[in-house]
Amino acid sequence: MKYPLLSGIAFSAIVAMGGSAWADVVVGVGAPLTGPNAAFGAQIQKGAEQAAADINAAGGINGEKIKIVLGDDVSDPKQGVSVANKFVADGVKFVVGHFNSSVSIPAAEVYAENGILQVTPSSTNPKYTERGLWNTFRTCGRDDQQGEVAGKYIAEKFKSAKVAVVHDKTTYGQGLADETKKAMNKLGVKEAIYEGITVGDKDFSALVSKMKAAGVGVVYYGGLHTEAGLLMRQMADQGLKAPLMSGDGITSNELASIAG
Repeated sequence: MKYPLLSGIAFSAIVAMGGSAWADVVVGVGAPLTGPNAAFGAQIQKGAEQAAADINAAGGINGEKIKIVLGDDVSDPKQGVSVANKFVADGVKFVVGHFNSSVSIPAAEVYAENGILQVTPSSTNPKYTERGLWNTFRTCGRDDQQGEVAGKYIAEKFKSAKVAVVHDKTTYGQGLADETKKAMNKLGVKEAIYEGITVGDKDFSALVSKMKAAGVGVVYYGGLHTEAGLLMRQMADQGLKAPLMSGDGITSNELASIAG
């Protein structure tokens, strides 16, 4: 998920809010700034800070400068709500974030109740924008869009292979896996294995053994890069020569080093 540009695009929404002048236009950036997904959080932070710097250098909004306030949600829904409440207390009017769908969805309710506009550059679960809240926007695709493309690709390119669909039980990961599964099922391809793993686990050898015994020829994974990399490494260790497909959640430079 490479989102500095998208975070910058999201800032264009602030300009439309420039009817009134503030001492500072306070913008919250909510993301996992620490923890296993900190690489993605850093992308969002850098993109937002660069966009703010560019706008400020061009004179700001109605002559007022954008001030960035950071909130570290560590990819945890409860911490995300805490960050949202902190942003309310800080006088934030616009939020760039969050990264995870499971964080953006509950945080959005806090923002909606307090008149705060939220634009996520990365939360792809359809539920985020389909609950009828006035304040939720995204600058990225949706899981049902990604899943349809992935399911069609699997059905066309691996129609004779046994397919394993694996997810990390999160709102994003399972949602993406389910959309992919639905799309390939519609085209006549039935998964041989459908299984969830737990974020933070490091030993997937039992799952890999199960996939190998079933003769799996391709794996679709819904989740993020850390578990995907470990799964790839352990597939190689056991000699399971099946390609692993996934969505935008694994597009991190750290994937290769984890997979080995």
